[in-house]
Amino acid sequence: MSKLLFLTVFLTFFSINTVFSQKQQKILVAAAADLRFAMDSIIRVYPQASEIEVIYGSSGKFFEQISNSAPFDVYFSADMVYPQKLKENGKTASEIYAYGIGRLVLWSKKDLGNNLKMDVLKDKQIRKIAIANPRHAPYGQRAEESLKYYGLHTQVRPKLVFGENIAQTAQFVSSGAADIGIIALSLALSPNMKKVNANYFLIPADSHQPLLQGAVLVKKNIPNPSAAQFFEFVKGDQAKQILAHYGFTQP
Repeated sequence: MSKLLFLTVFLTFFSINTVFSQKQQKILVAAAADLRFAMDSIIRVYPQASEIEVIYGSSGKFFEQISNSAPFDVYFSADMVYPQKLKENGKTASEIYAYGIGRLVLWSKKDLGNNLKMDVLKDKQIRKIAIANPRHAPYGQRAEESLKYYGLHTQVRPKLVFGENIAQTAQFVSSGAADIGIIALSLALSPNMKKVNANYFLIPADSHQPLLQGAVLVKKNIPNPSAAQFFEFVKGDQAKQILAHYGFTQP
């Protein structure tokens, strides 16, 4: 085989192999737990859905992991603070995209009639109140703010039980481990929670700081072009419609 022919065959094989590798490159997404159902729905309509692997958890825990070089490609936080900190620390490869504003709800399986409002938390039949851990979950931080706004925090503090993230908090209430919970509207509107015979009260947004939520591309030594494509898809109308279906409003 001539050197020219060998070089041509080698370059052709290398090009095909490179293209194949790029097509197979996975997109690893870290997403706040309030997005569990909304993000799953977005991924289902994404043309390259099989390329995406998503992990749900608390925004603060993901922030710590990404700060320590965890191999995530895209980060969806439940606030703007953690993405901003990553940007300041040189860990982002994009501008912060504010993808939606979340809401808090009071959710319970108990038959509370018309009393499902914040004052019901003082009721003696309410023994355990679930909220997300405010140390690393923005929904937990906003829940605490709302309790303080209504002058309830000190009184109900002994009743509080903390979920590691907002999804675990919702699980506490749906399983009966807690009598009532302050959870994300996006989870209350999910098919799983709708199946449960329960009610929710939309907590007024002026009782806490806005749950403005942001996403960023994570800076990598070798950029993942597939991740950038998915990031752009999330900015589109189809993704926005899905987010709206789960109670998120646009900034």
